[in-house]
Amino acid sequence: MKKHLSLFSVLFILFSFFSQTAKAMEEDSASIVTDDTTAYQLLNYDTVGTIPIGLGLAKFSIPNGFKFLNAIQSQYVLSSLWGNPPNESTLGMIFPSEAGNVVPVTWAIQISYEEDGHVKDDDAKDIDYEDLLKDMQKQIEEVNPERKKAGYPTYELAGWASAPYYDEKEKKLHWAKRILFEGDSAETLNYNIRILGRKGVMVLNAIGEMNQLAEIKAQINPILANINFDEGNRYADFDEGIDKTAAYGIAGLITGGVLLKSGLFAKIGILLLKFLKPILVGGGLLIAGLVKYFTKKKNDEELPA
Repeated sequence: MKKHLSLFSVLFILFSFFSQTAKAMEEDSASIVTDDTTAYQLLNYDTVGTIPIGLGLAKFSIPNGFKFLNAIQSQYVLSSLWGNPPNESTLGMIFPSEAGNVVPVTWAIQISYEEDGHVKDDDAKDIDYEDLLKDMQKQIEEVNPERKKAGYPTYELAGWASAPYYDEKEKKLHWAKRILFEGDSAETLNYNIRILGRKGVMVLNAIGEMNQLAEIKAQINPILANINFDEGNRYADFDEGIDKTAAYGIAGLITGGVLLKSGLFAKIGILLLKFLKPILVGGGLLIAGLVKYFTKKKNDEELPA
């Protein structure tokens, strides 16, 4: 079922898109066209080699079975073809090789980067993910009225589709959530990957259907193994004397942090309705969630055995 934007949102998207990216689109092979089929056919994928992500930030060595779409074309697909608000932070997209050039009815991974500071991972071993899930569900209930006022559909966090897993050695985190949007009978898959770096976090969000979870999980390892920060931006390159530390840790990445900025994607092939920041309450929601989570944890630890 389509998720309808408010009139203000439609006007904002159209104005922002054409004013901010029209020139770039003219210079790129994925020029704006009125026919979506033609637009998909004009996309120019990289299928082999090592591709830079950002300017000296990271690299993606394309593994067998995948193809890569550059930043400008990815922004065009997400915004013009799939109906998201414009987002210039998108650095590229990864598709399975079998994704069609007419309508790519498959899953995809959006790549972006958030430089919020160096994320400490000291809390990773102590997180109770079921408690964290309950806190997130409560936070979503609190933010839904504001989303509804702003013209966005409310949603529910039905549970983990795949419980969070943190690879301490590689500094890579991934988890998946089951999301149910207002007006939909079927759940949406929200699969998240975070790669920790020196000054921020590489954000990979998988866009797909719930029935594609097994396929996506089976393909995560070759993707994770082939996308890494460049020397100077790696987690180990952190310099405590000059680099900023993020205000959240691993729990914050899962409950909010970068996620609140990168948003949730609705269903591929329909209308991907993305909230870049939960309207007026994003920062407060993150802070409140973290405070509640860590206060609860501290109190629990202080209870006598």
